[in-house]
Amino acid sequence: QVQLVEYGGGLVQPGGSLRLSCVASGISLNHYAIGWFRQVPGKARDGVGCITSDGTVYYADSKKDRFTISKDDAKNTVYLQLDSLKSEDPAVYYCATPHDAAFPYLCPRSNSDFSSWGQGTQVTVSS
Repeated sequence: QVQLVEYGGGLVQPGGSLRLSCVASGISLNHYAIGWFRQVPGKARDGVGCITSDGTVYYADSKKDRFTISKDDAKNTVYLQLDSLKSEDPAVYYCATPHDAAFPYLCPRSNSDFSSWGQGTQVTVSS
């Protein structure tokens, strides 16, 4: 059974940083891609980026300057480093894996191909 659990959310001042973690169980990140998303109430889930099983990272264009995705296969964990946080960044941040996709080790083109999701972690930016 695939389980993803996000950690690391919290309250941070504008300009501050947070590192979110996505701990996977039931799968090995040596064989599965992980995507990061965020969602604010009333809006659609927004893709942040994705890391393939071999460590190739893709970012949504608006996220690549301040956000960094990395992973530690030994810990079966993917990280999302959030820097220079702004007022538009508060959201629930989720990680997900395309567990049921034909090529689960690649980042899918469609967000709908992510089939297993974590419960999310809240990021709040406020002075």
